[in-house]
Amino acid sequence: MNEFIKFIGLDVHKETISVAVGDSEGLGGELRFFGAIANTEEALGKLVKQLKKGNIKLKFCYEAGCCGFVIQRYLSQLGHDCQVIAPSLIPKKAGDRVKTDRRDSLMLARLYRAGELTPIWIPDGAHEALRDLVRAREDMKHLQKQAKQRLLAFLLRHGKSYSGKSNWTLAHFCWLETVKFEHPAQHIVMQEYIDTIHDMTKRVKSLDVQMEVAAQASPTWKMIEALMALRGINLLTAITVMAEIGDLRRFMSAGQLMKFLGLVPSEHSSGPTQHRGHITKAGNSHVRRVLIESAWTYRFAARKTAFLQRRAEQTPQAVQDIAWKGQVRLCSRYQQLLGRGKLKVQVCTAVARELAGFIWAIGQAVPIAKEGLSKVAH
Repeated sequence: MNEFIKFIGLDVHKETISVAVGDSEGLGGELRFFGAIANTEEALGKLVKQLKKGNIKLKFCYEAGCCGFVIQRYLSQLGHDCQVIAPSLIPKKAGDRVKTDRRDSLMLARLYRAGELTPIWIPDGAHEALRDLVRAREDMKHLQKQAKQRLLAFLLRHGKSYSGKSNWTLAHFCWLETVKFEHPAQHIVMQEYIDTIHDMTKRVKSLDVQMEVAAQASPTWKMIEALMALRGINLLTAITVMAEIGDLRRFMSAGQLMKFLGLVPSEHSSGPTQHRGHITKAGNSHVRRVLIESAWTYRFAARKTAFLQRRAEQTPQAVQDIAWKGQVRLCSRYQQLLGRGKLKVQVCTAVARELAGFIWAIGQAVPIAKEGLSKVAH
């Protein structure tokens, strides 16, 4: 007996889910709007029972967004295929100016049936927890930066300026203790800003410790250690890369990883005219940022420092060879591009793109434990 398929598009919101169903050719190929249901497990279970009749296979899809992977995991537990779709890669008609929940769900069902949608990689619970730690640390760092900027702005408004070499050193904090204001309320304001900075600093350090503990317990720890053999890749950067990307083996080539990170040039070419512009930035911004920061270390000559050598010795010889080859290549590339008159930020972006290629190469050389890793979605 032939098995028929129903392709179900879900337009997910906080309170509701709009549902559209597209039948396979064996069922007539009909595409229809099913209706809106509550965004609860009970409502989803009832939907599955209504659609699952006879020898019919259900395939669900919805856009990645603020609701995370809860729906995908619940439907997978029920034994149904559910894909989470990359929103930026959904084909859209240029002249279509009408957007509703009904039309969005119908569009998802139609494109899913046609095979035009690109699913994203689904992390398991442990991997998502590591990613949450990384992003929480990034949020705390951002709040710390904001608090510092606000304190400096407050002092500048009142003509208080530090004459030392750099801010936020021990000498700078000692100077802050000597700052005097005419009104007591202004002392309170300054102290609140200072206390906020100290509080955010403690939170960042606490999350650093928790990230290291979680990373060592993760099946990706061997890969994290291997990435640290690369120059400019410290523990925080390696954890960020693995938490955001996951299994590097899901990329068939280094170019795919570079594209995923948005580090490839944009292009608008037509006929004989070719035009390449700035990088697409159409990928994971967290990893792209840390790789560009790491690229700054390649402005110095290639050499194996004692610290870097100790980290590299914890990895297989194949990884050490890739890391040294990458350092020689990227240090030379930095100077070469700088000599051609490129801006330093452009040079670092180009070096970061090639650094992603060496990260991919290490990912192919180091097998990751299968326990705790989700299946690759694409």
